[in-house]
Amino acid sequence: MATSPKTIAYLIDTLADLPGLTTKKMFGEYALYLDAKVVALICDDQLFLKATSGALALLPDVEQGPPYPGAKHHLILTDTLDDPELCIRAIRTVAADLPTPKPKAAKKAK
Repeated sequence: MATSPKTIAYLIDTLADLPGLTTKKMFGEYALYLDAKVVALICDDQLFLKATSGALALLPDVEQGPPYPGAKHHLILTDTLDDPELCIRAIRTVAADLPTPKPKAAKKAK
């Protein structure tokens, strides 16, 4: 089941106090970016936050699971969305834990 655009609108509205937050549609699902870093995936209308050491320390009791078959476990933030400030802190923590993305190589002209 693909994620609904209504879910994306709800998440963006709920996390509106987090500047620089963007989404990108991928294969019927979405990636959540902060500062050009993929911090979470939105699959089947659920928010899956990357399970970095900082996120695990901040949210030790949050349910974990893979966003899709074969994926690494992520933190499932379904119930945590009731506390947007906590979600924002967790997303910022994941972004801080992740390395800066490498610049993409320029495409060669044909």
